[in-house]
Amino acid sequence: EVQLVESGGGLVQPGGSLRLSCAASGFTFDDYAIGWFRQAPGKEREGVCCSSSSNGTPYCIDSVKGRFTISSDIAKNTAYLQMNSLKPEDTAIYFCTADHSWACTGRGSWGQGTQVTVSS
Repeated sequence: EVQLVESGGGLVQPGGSLRLSCAASGFTFDDYAIGWFRQAPGKEREGVCCSSSSNGTPYCIDSVKGRFTISSDIAKNTAYLQMNSLKPEDTAIYFCTADHSWACTGRGSWGQGTQVTVSS
């Protein structure tokens, strides 16, 4: 059974940094695309970053490009989302996802989410 557990969220001031972790079990990263999605209050859920060993270089959406970095530690079966230069509009619940696919479709397994609040 695929399980994903996020951690690392919290309250941070604008311009600050957080690193989210996603502890995974029940599968190996080689066969899955690992993604981070987020949902802000009153907004639709959106994909933020995706990493797939079968699909080349990790990518992130334009609004976070240059500020967020997705990575994985295969030995620890853990994925990370490093978030720098945070803005109030980054406030959301962040979810880790795993798709048995080359793409982060959001139709696979989801974690329970971790709250990120960017506010002064």
